Amino acid sequence: MAVLVYIESENYKFKKSSYEALCYGKALADNIGEAVCGVVINCSDTESLNPYGADKVININSPDLSDFSSKKYAHALIEVMKSENSKIVILSSSPNSKYLGAYLSGITDSSFISNVVDLPESNKPFTLKRTCFTNKAFSLTELKSETKIISITSNSFGIVENPNNPKIETINIKCIDSNQKILNIEKETGSVTIADADIVVSAGRGLKGPENWTMIESLADTLGAATACSKPVSDMGWRPHSEHVGQTGKPVSSNLYIAIGISGAIQHLAGINSSKVKVVINNDPEAPFFKAADYGVIGDAFEIVPALIEKLKAR
Repeated sequence: MAVLVYIESENYKFKKSSYEALCYGKALADNIGEAVCGVVINCSDTESLNPYGADKVININSPDLSDFSSKKYAHALIEVMKSENSKIVILSSSPNSKYLGAYLSGITDSSFISNVVDLPESNKPFTLKRTCFTNKAFSLTELKSETKIISITSNSFGIVENPNNPKIETINIKCIDSNQKILNIEKETGSVTIADADIVVSAGRGLKGPENWTMIESLADTLGAATACSKPVSDMGWRPHSEHVGQTGKPVSSNLYIAIGISGAIQHLAGINSSKVKVVINNDPEAPFFKAADYGVIGDAFEIVPALIEKLKAR
């Protein structure tokens, strides 16, 4: 029996969140005395996985899986679960993985738990700690089914090197027919994606217009960060929808979240609450965001941000 870890990739490159999932899977496997098996899809270059502890890596090779489909991917993973006799599956917290986890849970009649932040509090009964109430609290959840599917929160467990030389196996799977059809894929631009970023620099209507976003991009480049925005900004077309973070956008679990010119509506806060350190720059001292911030700067962003960039570059 093996703990199975789905290692998500994009453009044939593994996501940082998937490395974290593999490290979590390795720690859990060691905890319960099992092997850990990574599963990749159409990604034969697996050498970058060697530092993270996998005993075996299975590459599912199928042209029918070139684009994500929760139905097709779930049925492909089930084939591997059967061959490896896996009763625990680890996923990252990406939107695709959460869709996959829910679908996989439904067709295997297994428990699915998301937003997990740590290894099990207990193996018998199998009890996990997860965030709840939009990251304002934690709950301990017991999984009672024989098969368990676990999605871990980004930046909660961390990436821990545990070098190994895994056995590589490639399998060909004939995919089931699906009534899902992909019409269009909108991809993020930029060198750092929101999902994988340790630092996110986000801005709102306080920037006054899209022409002022070069300042945000300059700060992000200096910090090696991803850029993001509030919902009104994406609604007005100042920035692409892929950068919208919040309850109705993308969740952010970065180590550092910098909010510039964002008032801090409850929907926005719900999407970024799990970020570890939150810094707010706003000229309104009554902005709700200051109540949620670890550090707050009251002042004009057009004065503060250029000075911050200058100081950072000097360091």
